Amino acid sequence: MQRDCILKVKTCDNYEKYAAISMKPAEVLDSMEVMRKKLTDAKVEWADLIPEILWSYNTTIQTTIGETPFKLVYGTEALIPIKVGIPTLRAELYNQNHNIDTRKAELDLVEENRDVAAIKQKAMKQLIERRHNKKVVPRTFSKGDLVLRRTEEPRRPSSHGKLVANWEGPFRIAKVLGMGAYQLQTLKGDSLSGNWNISSLKLYRS
Repeated sequence: MQRDCILKVKTCDNYEKYAAISMKPAEVLDSMEVMRKKLTDAKVEWADLIPEILWSYNTTIQTTIGETPFKLVYGTEALIPIKVGIPTLRAELYNQNHNIDTRKAELDLVEENRDVAAIKQKAMKQLIERRHNKKVVPRTFSKGDLVLRRTEEPRRPSSHGKLVANWEGPFRIAKVLGMGAYQLQTLKGDSLSGNWNISSLKLYRS
């Protein structure tokens, strides 16, 4: 009974025309989300926080590459400010000659570290792409199918404000052009000017 009710609602004419338009944002790094939140909270003082946030980003290990941007540029990890005031083995056991030798070795390996990071990044992108493709349901229309067309801003009646329907129609697929493009016609058979991309169309079920 519940499934029947859900199906009934989804095939209702008004439900389909006023259905929300999916605007899912692209995936972003968690660190970028933190940066955005911090800038939002800072309000008018956001410009003063940019150096601090960039430093935080550049000294944080990135999930996609397994390294910090700072190390990939300079060949070694940064000595963050808090470690300057707090005694650490790196500072306590500092030896200039040993430090020079270690630095030379790090610089010899920096290109290799960059190559490894690039491989990790590519592998991570491929993994994310495979996961995404598993969830994607291919969507195509055939000639004669009934579809709704997204109501673009220029065609929205200004008098209706936010209450205007997000979709208009239905229209019939007149011709499949390929590459996600279609020509439409009204139910009376009148052709609509222009071609329409599949991203602006959805199947009409009523």
